[in-house]
Amino acid sequence: MLDPLPILQSTFGFPEFRGVQRQVVDRVLAGENSLAVMPTGAGKSLCYQLPAVALPGTCVVVSPLIALMHDQLRAAEAIGIRAATLTSVDTNQAETIARFRAGALDLLYVAPERASGESFRTLLGQAPLALFAIDEAHCVSEWGHDFRPDYRLLRPLLDHFPAVPRLALTATADAHTRADILEQLGIPQAGMIVAGFDRPNIRYLITPRDNTTRQIADLIAEQPGPGIVYAQTRKAVEQLAEKLAATGRSTRAYHAGLDPHVRARNQADFVASEDMVIVATVAFGMGIDKPDVRFVAHAGLPKSIESYYQETGRAGRDGDPAIAHLFWGAEDFAKARQRIGEVEPHRQAGERTRLNALGALVETAACRRAVLLRHFGDHPPETCGNCDNCLNPPSAVNATEVARKFLSAVFRTGQSFGVGYIESILTGQSSERSLMNGHEALSVFGIASSPEETALIKPVARALLLRDALRANDFGGLEFGPGARAILKGETEVALILPPKRERRGRRGSAAPNPIGDPLFEALRAKRRELAQEAQVPPYVIFHDSVLREMATMRPANLATMARISGVGERKLQAYGDAFLNVIREAA
Repeated sequence: MLDPLPILQSTFGFPEFRGVQRQVVDRVLAGENSLAVMPTGAGKSLCYQLPAVALPGTCVVVSPLIALMHDQLRAAEAIGIRAATLTSVDTNQAETIARFRAGALDLLYVAPERASGESFRTLLGQAPLALFAIDEAHCVSEWGHDFRPDYRLLRPLLDHFPAVPRLALTATADAHTRADILEQLGIPQAGMIVAGFDRPNIRYLITPRDNTTRQIADLIAEQPGPGIVYAQTRKAVEQLAEKLAATGRSTRAYHAGLDPHVRARNQADFVASEDMVIVATVAFGMGIDKPDVRFVAHAGLPKSIESYYQETGRAGRDGDPAIAHLFWGAEDFAKARQRIGEVEPHRQAGERTRLNALGALVETAACRRAVLLRHFGDHPPETCGNCDNCLNPPSAVNATEVARKFLSAVFRTGQSFGVGYIESILTGQSSERSLMNGHEALSVFGIASSPEETALIKPVARALLLRDALRANDFGGLEFGPGARAILKGETEVALILPPKRERRGRRGSAAPNPIGDPLFEALRAKRRELAQEAQVPPYVIFHDSVLREMATMRPANLATMARISGVGERKLQAYGDAFLNVIREAA
């Protein structure tokens, strides 16, 4: 069998494979059908790009989003791979088809809607094929969080070319979804390679929401580099983007309601940036291939733990340190439970399981990473050393008595009032409203007035809503949920996890891509920006920050020495080597 290592070194500029890449590539080169479950940033695309270069014929890549295809196209062309997309927005479709028929394409990217059509199957019969690569393969499964019906129509195409190996790739698939992918795409169980889900360079932080704008403004003040902030509605996106822009950081908004040209421009600006923040709905991100995102913040609860993993996985794909910070509120869980009640009955149990998994993640006092990875079937160590709970362990307190007092106050005031009013009753704060309602005569008025109990009231309310002991009605009032009775009767305890007080740090923390402040690194980045503008590609397509850091450290004196740097392949060395050598010489 062909040795892939020389191609890895010459085309991609890497001295060796990472993780399970070699295992996956060897199966493809041997003509085996495979499913690769690899974390984002582990180099999934190389697993089909390298065979596309090594094997005769064209590798057909099925990908869910046009923007993602075009990003991957730019990256492939930059290292000398002959690639093209065949999408509804491409104006050169006739040229692409001619190149395919002539055998002049290593990679051809298409959407599942086109790939499943009869005319495309006919076209594929007119030239040799090397491989079918099905990217984001979890979209094939109804159990997955991004189900795309057209993915389930791919099997006839694959079976029509039985001699062509098929490779499915995904970063987010639990055991149930993996089994469904294997069945739907005709891949044997023995062909599944699971690399694990850990992203050790991402620091996971989860904080109760207090003042969302201030909290996120503090985060972006401390974190240099590009970042994504996810908000739950279009209105929230626009409001948050406007407020964050007022801090002086370059900020854009992205959601489906924007004018298509504005939306496309905002995305393009972000992809090309080295310091921009984009505030977006969750529709944003799957369609970009930007490796240098330094932080992902959630201004509200994600849809599921799978969605959380995928969305946070857009940070730090280049392997450099990155932050994933989730800000949550109890009302997020209340709204999520209301939504579950509106879906088809047969889906409700699964949705409740997903929500409970999120609840366990935000409430745990243990290692966040361990909880996250165990959800996907991994067996991580008890601590990771790179999440908020490991770095600054929270304290645990038994708040059962305060919880019972809070529930009693909700019941005695008629299950009609919100958290703030219940707090005023418990702490004995007289008001015109409490006098008018006669609530100051209740036995619960002022029964939680000690400083220790007062400090626990808001966290207790949050915990009761999260655990479905309380629910918010349509008017914002609190009413009992199914978990209330066991707490009131003393059958269930309420343990609270109290995060330590967070110290606000100064602007621009240690996550900078230039941690030692090397002026040569900044000069190399400036040259990269210049070359990227000339080539009309994002800077990371030229070289990643890690490559520039190694250049600044090694200070190569000639092209032969520069070629030893990981990430500098033959094509990029030829195209950009002299320009960067000149910068290094000038800095000497």
